[in-house]
Amino acid sequence: MFRQLFFHSITAFASLMLANKFIPGVDFQGGIGIFCLCGFTLALLNAFIQPIIKKLTLPLNILTFGFFNLIILQILLVWLIDIIFPELIINGIIPLALTGLIIVVITKIILSKT
Repeated sequence: MFRQLFFHSITAFASLMLANKFIPGVDFQGGIGIFCLCGFTLALLNAFIQPIIKKLTLPLNILTFGFFNLIILQILLVWLIDIIFPELIINGIIPLALTGLIIVVITKIILSKT
């Protein structure tokens, strides 16, 4: 459990850092400690909130052939992180969607190796 949470924290941190670096419209105003806290919070949301939301949105997941579960749910969690941490500024839906996509891709790559 802790090992998986650790890897989720690292992937969330790395994904947020990549989004901050390469996506215009994603800006981070805080220090590295707050950045790590954002990654850890995103990992906690992915570990505990995402399974509950997956069960509640099962009909949407079936209708969208898994797209809702793969991308949209991650976008909602990143949006929640954006609301919780005022240091993270995501301007617009396109940077939010691209950040969610980066998180999904990085998570799939890193967690498939472990």
